[in-house]
Amino acid sequence: MFTGLIQKTGKVKRVSRGAGLVLEIAFDPWERPLEKGESVAVNGTCLTVVSFDDRRFTADVLMETESRTGLGSLVPGEAVNLERALRAGDPMGGHIVQGHVDCRGEIIAKIPRGRDFRLKIRCGRVLAAESVVKGSVAVDGVSLTVSDLGDDWLAVDLIPTTASETTLGSKRPGDKVNLEGDVAGKYIARRAEARGCLTEEKLAMAGFLG
Repeated sequence: MFTGLIQKTGKVKRVSRGAGLVLEIAFDPWERPLEKGESVAVNGTCLTVVSFDDRRFTADVLMETESRTGLGSLVPGEAVNLERALRAGDPMGGHIVQGHVDCRGEIIAKIPRGRDFRLKIRCGRVLAAESVVKGSVAVDGVSLTVSDLGDDWLAVDLIPTTASETTLGSKRPGDKVNLEGDVAGKYIARRAEARGCLTEEKLAMAGFLG
C-alpha cells in the first residue's frame, strides 16, 4: 500500500523487451536501502524490486500491468515518480493508494490559477462515476484532490511544491497519465451496482413513500 506522497523522482535507465518488459530505474539513494522483493510505485504502478544497488533497481512488468499503464511507453532518460510501500508504523499522509492503475488518462487542459495550476484530465465515464469533488485520485502516483468533475473528466489543482517535486509540473495537454481512483469509491459503486438502481418502486417497497 502507498500514500501518494512521492518520495523522489528517478530516471529510466533501460527498457528491455524479451519474454516480457523489464525496467531499470536510476535514483538518488534512499536513507534506508532497498530490499529484494519489496514494492516500489513507479508513476503510481506497484512493481516488485528484482535486483538493485544503491542507485538503481530493475523490475518486471506484467502484460496486464503494461496494458493498463504507460510503463510500456517509457524511454531512457524519462523522469518517473517513485514511492516505496508503506510500512507498519509509518506516517499515513495522502490517501490509500494501492498501486493498481485503473486506466490511462489524457491531459486536456493546463490552467494557471495564481501560483497554482489546474490539470483537466479525460478519465472515462467509469472512473468519473466513481469519483467525487473533494475526493482523492492518484495521478501518476501523486495523491491529489478532485477539484472539478464531469461525465468523463476530472480536474486536480497542484501547488508549486507538488509541481516541482514530481513529474506533473512538466505535463502538457495531450500527455497521458496513470490514474487510480479512490478505493472507497470503487467499493461503493460496486455495492450500488450489485443492489441495482434506486427507483421509486423500491423506495415504496421499503416504506419511504406513503
